Amino acid sequence: MPKKIDIVLPVYNEEAGIEMFNTALFRVLSSLTPQYAFRVIYVLDRSSDRSFAVLKRLAEQNRQITILHLSRRFGHQMSLVAGIDRCKGDAVIMMDCDLQHPPELVPELLARFEDGYDIVHTIRTYSGTVPWKKRLMSRAFYRLQNALSPIELRDGAADFRLISRKVVDVFQRDIREHGQFLRALFQWVGFSNIDVHFVSSPRVAGVTKYDVKRLLGFFIDGMLSFSKFPLRIASALGFIFSSLGLLYLVYLIISFFVSGNFPPGYTSLIGVVLLIGGLQLIVLGVIGEYIGTIFDEVKRRPLYIIDDVVNDE
Repeated sequence: MPKKIDIVLPVYNEEAGIEMFNTALFRVLSSLTPQYAFRVIYVLDRSSDRSFAVLKRLAEQNRQITILHLSRRFGHQMSLVAGIDRCKGDAVIMMDCDLQHPPELVPELLARFEDGYDIVHTIRTYSGTVPWKKRLMSRAFYRLQNALSPIELRDGAADFRLISRKVVDVFQRDIREHGQFLRALFQWVGFSNIDVHFVSSPRVAGVTKYDVKRLLGFFIDGMLSFSKFPLRIASALGFIFSSLGLLYLVYLIISFFVSGNFPPGYTSLIGVVLLIGGLQLIVLGVIGEYIGTIFDEVKRRPLYIIDDVVNDE
């Protein structure tokens, strides 16, 4: 009896390269049968190009392909969650469909799964052709994330991994929070895990969806999900500036009794007021981000909404 393997593929505006990826993927999968029975789940974030039309044509030609078409753009992480929720196999492989996650690595992920590992992480190394700005942004992201969070992420960790049925059940049943930062969550859940390294190639078609704005949002989601460090920094700054203010007040009182009048210093006083006022706004902003996250959770809205399903089992 072949083991059932689901492959979850988030898609957003990938019209130019999706057929090329699909061909490369099934070339690898065909070499792994009859030991495994594969089901390929494309999760289409609401796109502005013809990605849905291309995927529907591929699904008509191949009944192994399922398409989940989301009602609007819910983002890369929620697309993965939607795919995981639909999985029924013995293991799930999740990867991007821009060929930067090479399908040729699938056999190695399955080999580590057969060795008994519940989670097989991949660690990406950029090839020399990848722009230095992207490599620098990636390195800075992981270092800052690890500095603020108790969850240690490997430098280069990617959303390309295999998880066993045991791990899938945990995410389908227990982990239902909004703003999921999956790279850290798959570290947090534990289980037996191992790393597999690969070299990421440049995109063959389309453009990256992770610009500076989205990378910053991704970082904030991860920080809010796992770290209370910003709140502690806010508390420490409040204590420090309150202490400095108290010392300054003592200085003014002593100066009054010694010289008989308060020392001049209108400019410095206004400067201190502006500094403390700005600090208060920053602290309120940090607290507001956490309260906003709590607000999203208590509304209990669905993590995603599916508009259409093609080739569902």
